[in-house]
Amino acid sequence: MPETNRNQENGKYTIEEIRRDFPLLQNTDYAYLDNSATSQKPVQVLEAVRKFYETKNANPFRGLYPLSEEATEAYEDARETVRAFINAKSTEEIIFTRNASESLNLVAYSLGSLLFAPGDEIVVSIAEHHSNMLPWRAAAERAGAKVVYLECAPDGAFTEEMLRDVLTERTRLVAITQVSNVFGRKNDIRRFAEICHERGVVIVADGAQSVPHMPVDVQELDVDFLAFSGHKMLAPDGIGVLYGKKKWLQKMPPFLSGGEMIESVTRDKIIYAELPHKFEAGTVNAGGAVGLAEAIRYIQKLGFDWIEEREQVLTALAYAQMKEIPGVHIFGSEDPLDHHGILTFTVDGVHPHDVSEILSASKIAVRAGHHCAQPLMGHLKVGSTTRASIAFYNTEEEILRFTEALGQVRRVMGYGK
Repeated sequence: MPETNRNQENGKYTIEEIRRDFPLLQNTDYAYLDNSATSQKPVQVLEAVRKFYETKNANPFRGLYPLSEEATEAYEDARETVRAFINAKSTEEIIFTRNASESLNLVAYSLGSLLFAPGDEIVVSIAEHHSNMLPWRAAAERAGAKVVYLECAPDGAFTEEMLRDVLTERTRLVAITQVSNVFGRKNDIRRFAEICHERGVVIVADGAQSVPHMPVDVQELDVDFLAFSGHKMLAPDGIGVLYGKKKWLQKMPPFLSGGEMIESVTRDKIIYAELPHKFEAGTVNAGGAVGLAEAIRYIQKLGFDWIEEREQVLTALAYAQMKEIPGVHIFGSEDPLDHHGILTFTVDGVHPHDVSEILSASKIAVRAGHHCAQPLMGHLKVGSTTRASIAFYNTEEEILRFTEALGQVRRVMGYGK
């Protein structure tokens, strides 16, 4: 099935040209369909990181010589790029971390020390990645608070009524993903934030699966915190972002202590640095920040309108083909547009690990397991699943290779069909 011009081109670049930007895609015969776990990196990002280390490598903030000042400027320019990308009010609201997990741990530890008391309730959606669940369970244990789970419908949906039903006068915070890494379903975070704020409840959103694939405006969403990772959006590993409203960040104590997060230290007194630096202890990942900024520019060059449309087309193709395969069951909505590039499924009589191994033998990379969402697996009454996740640089040919190989899985395992 050849790709149409509409799906192949974004007005400036063909898919062939875009794929040439990704060295790994040129150096492997695998169809890479594990993009929700980590994305591939374009040469522009790799070159930006290399150039930083070749021409500006010094410790930011710590030297008064030109090289250190250039490193500082590159790091802070990256912060401004991130601020504009998600439309935060100020760079003071942009904290660089290692990944979304560290960002969420930072909030749970630092905000939790201020917000939670014995008997308080923390609402966590059952569909959360462990990164937006375990930190809140730990915070509840420290404070003597309680985690309350917001259950989802069988198709992965969360409604306003569901949220309202679980909120009580003891609720202090709601933690929920914007896009589920299992269902691919997008939650109405803006409306959920309104409901939370009507009751004086803080809302923390996991944007790891949304920020790479769709426009995210933190002022429009009105979330109190949003976390995401660079490695899922074409950037290097080891760089992440925490957005937080300034009113909260100013009150929160540092998560880590050490170099660069202080204004002054005496034997008896510590004065912390101003935002955002009080949350960035030690030598910062300047190269990673530069790579993240370049990844953002690459995404902006392609445009989210085109990225979203292309991923919808590929998802719809995969969904339609999978629905025709006997014994394959897709979790979530029956509308492929609700899946946002994520298709999680089981195959009758075949363990997900075996599904993954059989597909790997056909040079197709997918993920098998609990996807760091074991409570959700329990809610769905499955031990594990297989997940194919799609990015704009995938092709229709790769999707058809995947579904053709998937159609042979049961036969490989000795079933008639």
